Amino acid sequence: MSPLTRTTAAALGLILPAMVALTGCSGGTEDDHRAAEQPPASAAPVTFPAPRTAPAPAPTLSPAPAKGEVRIEQGPFTDRVRLTRLTLTPKPSVTGHLAITSDISDVLALELRAAYYDSSGRLLGTGTFQYQEEGETGHGEAHTGPRAAGDGIDFTVPAKNLKGAPTTAVVSVPVLVNE
Repeated sequence: MSPLTRTTAAALGLILPAMVALTGCSGGTEDDHRAAEQPPASAAPVTFPAPRTAPAPAPTLSPAPAKGEVRIEQGPFTDRVRLTRLTLTPKPSVTGHLAITSDISDVLALELRAAYYDSSGRLLGTGTFQYQEEGETGHGEAHTGPRAAGDGIDFTVPAKNLKGAPTTAVVSVPVLVNE
């Protein structure tokens, strides 16, 4: 190669890439250019951990409650409901009245749990009461009975598989979902 040719080649080697950069030529295909013009894809959907189950009832109550006493365990939903007329029946079960105080919408899911204890405060077993104001399929079927919001509902939490005769109970509200 002659000196003039080497100089020309070196100059072209510097000028040609600069011209490509200035003119916006990327060397990609037309599909690449269209993809670059598209807005970025949305972020991956956010996932949350599965809800935890309600904590287990205390194995013992201290101090031991009075015979026939029904306590309310404070939890995340007790400030949204009013529990009245709580009674430990001989069946055994806990009966009472619940009214939603925080909202007037339909109750999609409500669960009350009663933990039953003996006179020494030892746990004998539990029972649950479940309630909803929409049909099982969630299609808004008519609910003809009383509603938890407003006047409220009467409930019975039957004891299941107790290991003795209960003298007291503790009621909790582990689930409350409004529409």
